[in-house]
Amino acid sequence: MNWEAIINIVLLALLVVITLGILRLRNLFAVVMLSGIFSLIMASVFTVLDAVDVAFTEAAVGAGISTILALSTLALIDNRREKVPSRLRFMPLLVSVATGAALLWAMGGLPPVGAPDTPAQQHVAPYYIQQAPQEIDVPNLVTAVLASYRGFDTLGEVAVIFTAGVGVMFLLGTLPAIGARPRRRKEGEEE
Repeated sequence: MNWEAIINIVLLALLVVITLGILRLRNLFAVVMLSGIFSLIMASVFTVLDAVDVAFTEAAVGAGISTILALSTLALIDNRREKVPSRLRFMPLLVSVATGAALLWAMGGLPPVGAPDTPAQQHVAPYYIQQAPQEIDVPNLVTAVLASYRGFDTLGEVAVIFTAGVGVMFLLGTLPAIGARPRRRKEGEEE
C-alpha cells in the first residue's frame, strides 16, 4: 500500500469520526468548531487530489468565513444547545440512505481515478496542452487554464470569497454600513 492511499484512508476516517461527532453533539459551539475542522480536512483531501484551487476555496470559505459567521450567530442567541427532537423521524433517514445507495451504485460505472482512457484525458487535457501556447501565449499551463479557459469559473470563486469576506467585515463592524454617516465626536472626546 502506498503513502497516498494511507493518507486518503486516514483523512476519510477523520471525516467519518467528525461527522459522527457533529451528529451526536448538542452543544452548538462544539458543532461549529467540528464543522470548521471538517472543512479544513476536506481542504486537505482536495490538496491530496491535486485540486489546490478548490482546496483554497474550501479553506477560505468553508473553514474560515463560514465558521466566523456561525460563531457570530451563536454570539447573538441565548440558548447554545440544540433542542432534542421529541421523536425520531425516519423519512429523512430513509431519503439519506436511498440517496447514498444510489450514489454508491452510480460510482460503479465511473472509470478508475487517473485512467488514461477517460474523456478528460482523451480530449480536454491534450487540447489544453497543445493549443494553450498558441491561443493564450502564457508560459504556465495551469495559469492559462485557470485564467483563460476556466476564467468565468475562477472569477465566480473569487467573487464568492470577496462577497463572503465583505459580509463578515460588515457583521463584525469593521466596515461601515453603506450610506451610514460617521459619528460626530463630542467636544473633548478623544479619537
